[in-house]
Amino acid sequence: MKRMAGKKIYDAFYPDRYYNLDAEDPDGFVLWARPPRVSRSISAVAAWRAILVIYLNVTLVPMDGGHKSVAVGLCDYESVRVHHEPDTIAACDSLMDPPRSMLATKLARMARSSSAHDVFHIETALNNRMFSSPLAFLGRNEDEFSEFDRLKAETLRLALSKMPEVAKRKMFNAIPAPYQLIACFAGKADPVHERIVAKLNEQYLVKVKGQSDIVIFPIPFISPYNVNSILNPILLQVMALGYFHHFYRGQPVLRKGGALILCHPCYDDFDPEYHPSYIEFFNRLLPETRDSHQLRAKYEEEFARNPSYVEMYRRGYAYHGTHPFFMWYWGEAGRQHVGKVIAAGAKNAHVPATLGWDRAESLTEAIAMARSFVGRQRQ
Repeated sequence: MKRMAGKKIYDAFYPDRYYNLDAEDPDGFVLWARPPRVSRSISAVAAWRAILVIYLNVTLVPMDGGHKSVAVGLCDYESVRVHHEPDTIAACDSLMDPPRSMLATKLARMARSSSAHDVFHIETALNNRMFSSPLAFLGRNEDEFSEFDRLKAETLRLALSKMPEVAKRKMFNAIPAPYQLIACFAGKADPVHERIVAKLNEQYLVKVKGQSDIVIFPIPFISPYNVNSILNPILLQVMALGYFHHFYRGQPVLRKGGALILCHPCYDDFDPEYHPSYIEFFNRLLPETRDSHQLRAKYEEEFARNPSYVEMYRRGYAYHGTHPFFMWYWGEAGRQHVGKVIAAGAKNAHVPATLGWDRAESLTEAIAMARSFVGRQRQ
């Protein structure tokens, strides 16, 4: 928080006027409206009483920003569970294409029905410069490497092979990205977000002809939910079947029923400080059922009211107790679309099996398995 706002603002306002939202504060929310087709819409008292609410963000992907800001960012569990649920996600024909996203539709409906006053939106977009000069080669394709780039890549690969996982994770988390601003728009939610999404599409979109029987996703070790922490198996799942599966407009790159190969070691590793409820979700619930509707009906409320998870969320660094449920639901559309998931390079059989995936020792083996699966489908 100090790095984002600067020392001057931090020292002047933290913690009384510069603080994080506490979604479990019983006195911190007010019911805005219960209009038709909106089950519940509440928001933080501070925002309700404010003369002006300013929303400022970096929109990294098209599903962020816009009406998602207040409708999700300033509400409690009871509000989030209305739209972060399996059927809503399954009805999204790409989370990254807002007009075709049921989630975006629901959030816009909630925001327009319940706003006490207009919110002034400031949305920004950054370039994709992830690494500064010494590591800039990591942002290029290997066929674009210079001889010096290849030397640096081999040196880095050798060094990383000798380092323990904790040290590697700490090193990469300590490297700030030198992103640069490429767009900034301010005003009402809809026109601002439309312009930012157009800028993102201008930077990201790559034309692809048709669909594939087999698609390979190399999954990185960082996500929006494990900064300074571990990409645990549930977050690996949401990166693959939630985010990566939805990185399209028009139609998915993988045909329905095809084989998806994930390149990732699938470590059975969780951070008890950041993701305590994830540990119980993975080890207790998933062995019983991977069905999102059963998980929601039987266990979601239990995790939401668990006093230990509530306290670790309010006083510590933990995500909300229900967070692993929402992350699992975000993979619902992917699970319904993909015929088989193969984890290439998984270091154990336990994690892929618990997630309902197959395992391969190498990418070569995974491709052979995928081809065999596709071939059987065509017989």
